[in-house]
Amino acid sequence: MRTTLKWLGVVTTLSMMVVLIGGALVTNTGSSLGCGRQWPLCNGKIFPDPLTVESLIEWLHRFCTGIASFLVFALAIWSWFAIGHKRETKFLSIISVIFLLLQAFLGMAAVVWGSSDLVMALHFGVSLISFASVLMLTLMVFEWDQKFDAGRLVLEKSMKWHTIVVTVYSFIVVYTGALVRHMNASLVCRDFPLCVNSDPSLPANRFEWVQMGHRTAALLIFVWIAYITFKAVRHYQNQRVIYWGWIIAFVLVCLQAVSGAMVVFSRMNLTFTLLHAFFISCLFGLLCYLNLVVGRVKQFAKSKDSLPLKKARVR
Repeated sequence: MRTTLKWLGVVTTLSMMVVLIGGALVTNTGSSLGCGRQWPLCNGKIFPDPLTVESLIEWLHRFCTGIASFLVFALAIWSWFAIGHKRETKFLSIISVIFLLLQAFLGMAAVVWGSSDLVMALHFGVSLISFASVLMLTLMVFEWDQKFDAGRLVLEKSMKWHTIVVTVYSFIVVYTGALVRHMNASLVCRDFPLCVNSDPSLPANRFEWVQMGHRTAALLIFVWIAYITFKAVRHYQNQRVIYWGWIIAFVLVCLQAVSGAMVVFSRMNLTFTLLHAFFISCLFGLLCYLNLVVGRVKQFAKSKDSLPLKKARVR
């Protein structure tokens, strides 16, 4: 039974990644209305007719989302009963389902009624949270929350807060990036890293402000993760989950930066655009895992501190 649950976790995690990348594909190919203003039908039919590239992409995204929804419900319920003794399990199960439903509602609302750019920019972030919660459930099924001597970690307070806050901030970076795309501001700045390298002035319109705001936010998270990685390499060589976790996070944020620059240089080549979405999804998932580790450190510290108190009461 546990082996089957592991396979379910892996398949569900991969399916949610497909949904994430599929959503980015729909947005970047302009296929959001490929099936018209109808949902869940496509132009009034079960299968796309007439069949166009846009209608096929939108239909496939909806189909994959439907399969992923079934898998997420199955994983959440099974995990609840199989590993419900772990304190994070029930919370992650609820979050994965709630944000999956919210993601589906935002997608449906955008098709049927239309939504503002500010609301639609939430769609990718909501999907990302659902993906991360499914990933965490899968890692807990594989007992990765207990590997790499996670139960014996000793972290300074600043490292704990860096981990938590940079994860929250990464969601802001994701939102600004999604807003850039939904406002069609991806190529409003023709150069990189400045909007116009030969003219380092302030942005001239709201599209440039959104684009440069995202670049500034991305630069900050790059520097921030680089600093945390420096601390991890310098002070946590003997704690593998922290040492290697932040090295991998730094590699991912570098790949994210390079793919973002290549989106501009290649004038929104679809491959680089999808890679940009893939790398941020992997980075956010890794940051969530590191938060899970930090949560276990806090739990261990509390039980350790309370032990002498219990002994004193017995005496």
